[in-house]
Amino acid sequence: MNNNVNLEQLAATQKANAEVMMSLMRTAFNGVERLAALNMAATREFFNSAVSNAQQVLAVKDANELTKVNSTLAQPNVEKWMEYSKSVYELVGQMQKEVTSVMEAQYNSFSQNATSAIEKGTKSAPVGGDVFAAAMKSMLGASTKAFDNMTSMAKQLSEIAEANVQAASNVTSKAVSATAAAAKKSK
Repeated sequence: MNNNVNLEQLAATQKANAEVMMSLMRTAFNGVERLAALNMAATREFFNSAVSNAQQVLAVKDANELTKVNSTLAQPNVEKWMEYSKSVYELVGQMQKEVTSVMEAQYNSFSQNATSAIEKGTKSAPVGGDVFAAAMKSMLGASTKAFDNMTSMAKQLSEIAEANVQAASNVTSKAVSATAAAAKKSK
């Protein structure tokens, strides 16, 4: 009977692990699908923009007009590139959050099962088994604290990266605006 219980527990654990893997795979496939759609839209937009820009450059009659056209073409392209980069970053951030939530749920489930098993083992343990149970509880507590610290660190790194992307976006936008303004003044 004890062997059947272990087999049932093993089967339940394998099923739960398979569900977690399927959830992670769905998240990955959804992310790849969204990234592919984003890339296709960006490629289409950049291609159309390049064709339009080439037509405008080919219609130029003199050097002054070429300077003017170049300055007016640069800003929208840089803005589109920054928008694309920001979209990719947001997509990756969403995927990271989804994976983290799945992993947190899995770890919480593992932690609850381990605590339950330790408590059951303590009740039926021979003399001295409580020392083993205390050691297992201590290890579980330490692993929980380590997992929480890693999760917190990942969130902090994500926030730092997001702030850096925003700062880079702002600096680039200001530089493009300044370049366009300088080009207009030189006319």
